[in-house]
Amino acid sequence: MGGVPGPDRGAHASLIAVNPWRPSPFLKLSIATHAAATGLVALAPTLWPWALGGLVADHALLTAAGLWPRSTLLGSNWTRLPAAARMRGEVALTIDDGPDPEVTPRVLDVLDQFSACATFFCIGTRVAAHPTLAREIVHRGHTLENHSDSHRHRFSVLGPAAMRAEIATAQARITEVVGSAPEFFRAPAGLRNPFLDPILARLGLQLASWTRRGFDTVAASPELVFARLRRELAAGDILLLHDGHAARTAAGSAVILDVLPALLGELRRENLRPVTLRAARAEAYSG
Repeated sequence: MGGVPGPDRGAHASLIAVNPWRPSPFLKLSIATHAAATGLVALAPTLWPWALGGLVADHALLTAAGLWPRSTLLGSNWTRLPAAARMRGEVALTIDDGPDPEVTPRVLDVLDQFSACATFFCIGTRVAAHPTLAREIVHRGHTLENHSDSHRHRFSVLGPAAMRAEIATAQARITEVVGSAPEFFRAPAGLRNPFLDPILARLGLQLASWTRRGFDTVAASPELVFARLRRELAAGDILLLHDGHAARTAAGSAVILDVLPALLGELRRENLRPVTLRAARAEAYSG
């Protein structure tokens, strides 16, 4: 695979689907707070401690919102499927941090056994390293979405330029490998900051987190992970597992390989149908 151009040139230019950014009410309040603090200091310089206190409180709230993966305070964020999908009894299985050449092929085989579809949030550099496996994910009827280019642990504290480069570079890599551009983005560990929402609007991506996760990157017990995922299981859920960075059982197997068959069996017993995020959105729009 050839080199990927910078985020504002070449292949990236065709990936930019400019959407008008509409700040959330919470961000509008934050912007107003900054403007009010500036005005207060200009009109009454002696009141600067009050202005500073307001800004500190505002930034503390922004930070807290970014550390809450399921928060919608910073912008649109899918934590459940649309109402139409819920009415059809659909759920979404989302699988993060791959593709992994050891684990992902076995995950695909399990999904085939249950005729289930999943959404794979993949890391751009891993897609570039394993292009045949990435294409196999799509070939088997699943979708491959954007999970940043390198899954940096510092993603949530990046500035706008670095954050956009992480997302846009992954977008270009994935599109080049599989032939279609991702439509959804998931932040590494679900953590973000206020810069993310306008970047996603610029790139035409929808943020998606989850309804429930099993913490299968740290929990080595398949029973515990499965219990977390099945708790209050219902139509419309977005469930999170990992084929990359997966914790290992005592026998050395990736936890997802023990959990996934049990989870798919539970979905079948509950008459819940796994669909991709794209399918849930497309059917909601068409319905």
